[in-house]
Amino acid sequence: MTAADSAELALFASTTAAFLQKEAPLARVRELHAAGLSFDPAWWRRAAELGWTALLVPEELGGGNVSGNGVTDLAMVAEQLGKTVAPGPLYPVSVVLTALVEGADAQAHADAIESLISGTAVATWAVSEPGRGWAPLEPTVTATPTDAGGYRVDGTKDRVEAGAQSDLLLVVARSGDEVRQFLVPADAAGVRVEPQQSVDLVKQYARVHFDGVLVAASAAVGSAADTEALIDRQSQIAQVLQCAEVVGVLQTVFDFTVQWALDRHTFGRPLASYQALKHNFADMKLWLEACRATTTAAVADVAARAPEASLSASVAKSYVGEMAGRIVQGCVQMHGGIGVTWEHDLHLYLRRVALYRSLFGTPEEHNLRVYDAEKAGRCAK
Repeated sequence: MTAADSAELALFASTTAAFLQKEAPLARVRELHAAGLSFDPAWWRRAAELGWTALLVPEELGGGNVSGNGVTDLAMVAEQLGKTVAPGPLYPVSVVLTALVEGADAQAHADAIESLISGTAVATWAVSEPGRGWAPLEPTVTATPTDAGGYRVDGTKDRVEAGAQSDLLLVVARSGDEVRQFLVPADAAGVRVEPQQSVDLVKQYARVHFDGVLVAASAAVGSAADTEALIDRQSQIAQVLQCAEVVGVLQTVFDFTVQWALDRHTFGRPLASYQALKHNFADMKLWLEACRATTTAAVADVAARAPEASLSASVAKSYVGEMAGRIVQGCVQMHGGIGVTWEHDLHLYLRRVALYRSLFGTPEEHNLRVYDAEKAGRCAK
C-alpha cells in the first residue's frame, strides 16, 4: 500500500519481504498448524526488532516510522504478510498500541507500551461479543466501580485474536452510561480463556470470560470523553490493515494462477490461451485492482486522519470482503482438481480470506454503514 519512494522505505520493504520469506514461508505455516501453534514468540520478538511494533508509536514513547506516517508503513507490512499468510499478532498489538499511545494517559501506560514495542509481551483487543455482529460501542461486558476506587469487570468477549497467547487484554466495557476500555492482565484472577476453532491454519482465537475481575483505576485507557473516538480510530486501523493483507493475498494467488494457466497445456495449447479463461482472468484482474484502489484510498484517509476516514475504511472493508472470496474461489476453479487438495497452497489463502470476511464487520454490515452515511449526506443537502 506504500510506494517505496525513498531509499529508507525501499530498504524497509525489502527487509520485511526477505524476513517473511525466510522465517514465515508457507512450509512454516503448515509446520505450526501440525504442532497446534499459532506463532513462535521468539519469531515475534525478531519481527519487533525490525520495527513492526514501533510504527504507530511516537518517538518520545520509544517508537518511530520510516515514511513519516506509521499507518502507511504498517499497511505495507500487512500486505507482505498476506503473501505467505504469515502468523503473528500484528493487528491486535497494533490496535492496542493505538489506544495506549493516543489516549490522554499515554505516559501512565509507558511500561506496557515498551514491552509491546520490544515484542516481549503480546496484547490483544477484546471487543467482539458472542452472538453479536460488529458493534464496538455497544458492549454488554460491564466495568462496575468498586469502593476501593478500581473496577470490577464481568462478562464475555468473543473472537479474541491470540487470546491464549496474550499477556494483556484491552477490554471494551460499559461503565454506567459510558463506554470505557481497560487494560487487564491475562493472568488476573477471574479471567478464563476458552480456545475457539478457526478456519485459518495459524490464526487462533478465544472466548474470554471475565468473572469479577478486579482492576485498578489506572487500568482505564483514555478518558471517558475520548473513548468513543479512540475506539473508532482503533477500528479504522484494524480494518485497513486487514484489507491490506487481503490485497497481498489476492495479488499472490492471482499471479501464481496466471502462471499455472500459462504453464499448463491441453490439446497442445496453454490454458491461458482459451478465450473463456481470458475473460475470467480479466474480470479477476479488474476486481483485484479495485480492491487495491479502495484499500489504498482508505489507508491514505486513515493515515491523514481525514474526516471521511471511517467511511473510507467501511468502503474498503465492504468491497474487499465481498470480492476477495470470489477472486480466490475463481483461482481455485482455474486450477481444476488440484486446487481443492490439501497439498496445494490455495486453501491456505482461501482460509485467511474467509476468516477476514467476518472480522471487524462483515461486508453487509459495512454496506449499511456506507448507505447510512450517503443517506445522511443527501438529507443534509
